[in-house]
Amino acid sequence: MLSTLQVVTTVLVGLLVGVEFCVAFIVNRILGALPDESLVLGRAHGGRMLGALMPFWYIGSVVLAGAWAVAGRHRAGTGPVVLAAALLVLSVLLSVLLLVPINNRSKTWTPENRPADWREQQARWDSYHYVRVAVIVAAFALLVTALV
Repeated sequence: MLSTLQVVTTVLVGLLVGVEFCVAFIVNRILGALPDESLVLGRAHGGRMLGALMPFWYIGSVVLAGAWAVAGRHRAGTGPVVLAAALLVLSVLLSVLLLVPINNRSKTWTPENRPADWREQQARWDSYHYVRVAVIVAAFALLVTALV
């Protein structure tokens, strides 16, 4: 049972890292090369779509990592899992406190109603997102470390 939990947790967090890395370093750069109107619409659509999915994915990752830490508490390698779970909690806090407020605004923007500082808000979201990606990459690395 523990080995199944370890694999499911590691795969789920690994996929989360892949998606968030892709958003940070590929999707947003593709959108950034489009005309402003398309950029605003693309990021708004992405914000709505991923904003609906990511809370479940992040919370699920925290729950699974926590369950792994509890289930494996008497085995070697639990320290990295506990630290990974703590980093995943940090990623949720970063999301809720810093990224979600900007996302909630930007997902309603259109070329006609975007605020004057829309570029600055998106740049701030991107900066926070880079930090969040680094945090979840570290969590994933710790989970993989705990497996070996």
